[in-house]
Amino acid sequence: MGMTRRSLAREAALQVLFQDDLNPGANPALAEQFLRARLAHFPNLVEFAQSLVDGVRRNRNEIDNLLARTADNWSLERMAVTDRNILRIGTFELLYTDTPGRVAINEAVELAKRYGTAHSAQFVNGILDRFLALRQE
Repeated sequence: MGMTRRSLAREAALQVLFQDDLNPGANPALAEQFLRARLAHFPNLVEFAQSLVDGVRRNRNEIDNLLARTADNWSLERMAVTDRNILRIGTFELLYTDTPGRVAINEAVELAKRYGTAHSAQFVNGILDRFLALRQE
């Protein structure tokens, strides 16, 4: 599966959220500059990427609580920073956007393949699959 334009936006959002995680004190407005530069060729994607970043930031406590409950024996602190933030984006998309569930999960898995470890894709897929199943009960 090739990268869609929206995949690029998700990738940029992941980079911002990764930085948020490592530097909680950083100025959140820097994200917008980064996204504009990173997605300079696709100005229409900046808004989508920014909506993912803002959405995860705004709902992070709720998202993290849901993830912690869904991920059984995995505390978020123990997860790799990349995996944790991919899961946050995927969960945000599942909960708050009109992205179809399967698409949100596939996109998250693609990010995990590209940026995570050998086990990330399977890990992300497993948690988001369970999350989607629980939401649909």
